[in-house]
Amino acid sequence: MARVKITPVEELTGKEKEAYDELNAAGKLTNMKKYMLQDIGIYNAFMGWYPAWDSLVDTVGIKDATIYAHAVSSTNSCMLCSLFFVSDLKELGLHPSTLELDKKEELLVKLGQQIVKDATAVPDELIESLREFYTDKQIIIIVGFAAQMMATNNFNSVLQVELDDRLLPIKDEFRPATWRENIK
Repeated sequence: MARVKITPVEELTGKEKEAYDELNAAGKLTNMKKYMLQDIGIYNAFMGWYPAWDSLVDTVGIKDATIYAHAVSSTNSCMLCSLFFVSDLKELGLHPSTLELDKKEELLVKLGQQIVKDATAVPDELIESLREFYTDKQIIIIVGFAAQMMATNNFNSVLQVELDDRLLPIKDEFRPATWRENIK
């Protein structure tokens, strides 16, 4: 159960109600968005995820973008986001536990994990290895997306946003990260 309440739709007004109605009509109303819609400023800030996602997909492709987003979300132990990407990977015919990664995908996973674990300790060698495949502009897109993804992860995790109905059948596939266990 979430730590805060969703404002009932009949109590929403102004821009929040307009955004709710648009999302609902388009079939894009998730639990996370219902919480964010209590304030249009917060909602708009987090909706920056979508253009960041589009830039990432344009840069690395849908498969690699999904693998990368899953690496960030699962390392950050965000159940909601991790399961969204498990679902998306499955739609691509893949499963996180049986992925065979190529060199680019391995680098993206390693980067995503390291950004979550300690962004100040991303090794120069990792960035140099990424340059084998990506331009500086593309690396900025990749890193920028991870930052946006982590913000979304943190929002959902701190508030314990409930899983959307489409994720309930796969909730047992969530594997929380264990790397924090020895941090004091």
